[in-house]
Amino acid sequence: MPRPRHLRLPTPSAPPLTGHLPFADASGVPDPIEVTSRWLTRGGRPWFPVSGEFHYSRHPAAAWSEELLKMKAAGVTAVASYVIWIHHEETEGRLRFDGDRDLRRFAELCARHGLDFIPRIGPWSHAEVRGGGLPDWLLARDCTPRTDDPAYLEPVRTWFTAIAEQLHGLDRAHGGPIIALQIENELYDQPAHLLTLKRMAQDAGLSAPLWTSTAWGGVRLPPDELLPLYGGYPETFWTEADGGWPDTCRKHFFFTHQRDDEGIGADLRPTTVRGAAPDAFADRFPWATCELGGGMAVAYHRRPRVEAADIGALALTKIGCGSVWQGYYMFHGGTNPAGALTSLQESHATGYPNDLPILTYDFQAPLGEHGQYRPSYHELRLQHLLLAEYGHLIAPMESVLPALPGERPAGQDDRDTLRWAVRSDGASGFLFVNNHQPHEPLPDHPETSFVLELPDGSGRLTLPSTPVTVPSGAYFCWPLRLDVGGLRLEWATAQPVCTVEADGRTVLVLAATDGIDPELALDARTAVSVRTPSGEAAPVGDRVLVTGVRPGTDALVEVDTADGGRVGLLVLDAATARTLYRGAAWGAERLVLCADGVVFDEGGGGGGQGEVRLRSRAARPSFAVFPRPVRTPEAGGAAAVREEVDGVFTRCTIEPAEHVEAPAVSVTLTRPAGEAPAPVTGVLGRASVPADECFDTSAAEYLVDVPPGLPSGTILRIRWTGDVARAYVGERLVADQFFSGRVWDIGLDRLPAGSPLRLRVLPLAADAPVYVPERVRAATGTAAVLGAEWVTLRTWAVREG
Repeated sequence: MPRPRHLRLPTPSAPPLTGHLPFADASGVPDPIEVTSRWLTRGGRPWFPVSGEFHYSRHPAAAWSEELLKMKAAGVTAVASYVIWIHHEETEGRLRFDGDRDLRRFAELCARHGLDFIPRIGPWSHAEVRGGGLPDWLLARDCTPRTDDPAYLEPVRTWFTAIAEQLHGLDRAHGGPIIALQIENELYDQPAHLLTLKRMAQDAGLSAPLWTSTAWGGVRLPPDELLPLYGGYPETFWTEADGGWPDTCRKHFFFTHQRDDEGIGADLRPTTVRGAAPDAFADRFPWATCELGGGMAVAYHRRPRVEAADIGALALTKIGCGSVWQGYYMFHGGTNPAGALTSLQESHATGYPNDLPILTYDFQAPLGEHGQYRPSYHELRLQHLLLAEYGHLIAPMESVLPALPGERPAGQDDRDTLRWAVRSDGASGFLFVNNHQPHEPLPDHPETSFVLELPDGSGRLTLPSTPVTVPSGAYFCWPLRLDVGGLRLEWATAQPVCTVEADGRTVLVLAATDGIDPELALDARTAVSVRTPSGEAAPVGDRVLVTGVRPGTDALVEVDTADGGRVGLLVLDAATARTLYRGAAWGAERLVLCADGVVFDEGGGGGGQGEVRLRSRAARPSFAVFPRPVRTPEAGGAAAVREEVDGVFTRCTIEPAEHVEAPAVSVTLTRPAGEAPAPVTGVLGRASVPADECFDTSAAEYLVDVPPGLPSGTILRIRWTGDVARAYVGERLVADQFFSGRVWDIGLDRLPAGSPLRLRVLPLAADAPVYVPERVRAATGTAAVLGAEWVTLRTWAVREG
């Protein structure tokens, strides 16, 4: 029988450095933001922000408000966005901050919805934009970009001044949402220039408590002037087509204390340049991130597929490693605006090493370019609920890795050793396990248990009571000595999610892991009586061990505490837990279970009660709520709401007054595909997108009739095979995609009403030096539309009756 995994938790370190950095919040703010050497604080309390990237200039302004509410419902607390220069000033002197480029309105919407805002002001952004975001007119000048060349700094000064004018009065001093400003991006060898840019931004009138810089690739930063932010991706589009899964991605699925990722941006950074030592800033700055992969773009030569578990496992692993700021790139996909002079994507045509699609920047993000919900949205929301509840505890906790021989992976090729870590303050903590990585499945780990020695001889925790099998693909976090409303939960083999007050008690929701039976160990000194809906609660030494609980909406373990309080422990099954939302609804904080999209609009509905909005394609959408509102909820649209009991929840099913079936999609082949274009290579010898004329001669062509009267928000979802697909209205390109086996979604709201859609699909030459996931590679030689459907998500505004 395998011996338990063992870890001795060290005595907590000395307090972190404080006041050692020149960061200062605005005077008099009620929740001042500060940076210690190990974590951030807000209002004097440890603070664990969650930021998500959403490029306002890549999404229709009319949809910003709802999309921001979606991000907030996912647990995102701060929205980051590049301010992409070429999107605003494609022609010199003609600055645009209107429509989809209205930076100020976007920032104001963040504030309205209680979200912080982080402008990433460049001037160079990358973001897979033409010229990295630097306008063509600037690059044509006799100057050296991204240096202190006065001929470069002059237009940058004008650009920063324009940004400052747009954001005037939205800083923290005026109650605004801007908590941080990022200078430049991936500039690894110009610390003096970074400092120049910061001073120029300050002189222009920009201010924030935090000034940040990307820190990967051995970056050299001006001492103490910029908060280094790190990243990590599960896949890459910027590596070679035949390079396999990069080691720099593989390492993010291990628990480690190495912050740097030398792989991000390596295609634009000479590998011979000597940078700073890895993690050179670890003694003065906390481990904060801004680019954990929320997905991945696709380039023509390399088209990775990223799955929800890849994103979820990487994110949870980073928390176990020691992250105190979860920042995602991208959290919301987008679409490149149409340029007045050129297309605006990164391409070989401008000397960049990757050809990107002209329009789509979907990024396989948790929210797609048309606002589509992806499974990764639900994976991450589960973790963000944990951070919203316990982030103030986790942030100061140090990450501890196994030290005994055989208990720590021997290297990045070790797929047999269980990967685990603990975040602890010496008295309590959280145990993290990751048994998932892309491409190379990890094995089951039978007979697994853990022994954690507490510091100073203060005891040990052994869990679970009986060894379990950690299934392949599982990743989770278990609590250690967690206080819940006066009850001490010694440990549990289910992941804590969040709490809610209901019926005079605090209810902690936990999520079970598929394949692992949940157990709860309660400190008997804090638990007077324990009632379980299934299984049993038995005394074991100084603990009460609850076993045999069947996870679900009725799996509420009720505890009377020694201090006279009442606590509930609700154990949901893994699938149900991923439908859990928490938000202010109908006058109180509530839990909502819904397999569809949910937003909480505290300003909607009137009467100060707000409203909950569901977006669902179901004929009879349903949601469950706990605690139950005083009155039965009502749904707009002349619909009735039927209530029934669902465990401790009240399930509400919306009965529409009428149901309209979406019509079938009419797709007509008007021209079969010709021979695949001969492969062409460009920068670094990488495959280039076929020339435009190839779509006239080699592409299969289809006509899609778009019937009138389709509801707003309708998406045309296409299943297809081939190489590159483009959609046109007349001669105007309106959508595109490189084939990787994913469906192709086209949002009809962005198209002229009633216009037919013309699809052109190219086949891929068999010898093209292009990486496509092996399971769909065979489909690239045939250019065909296999099927299509209209996807309509109806919005239901639900208010208390």
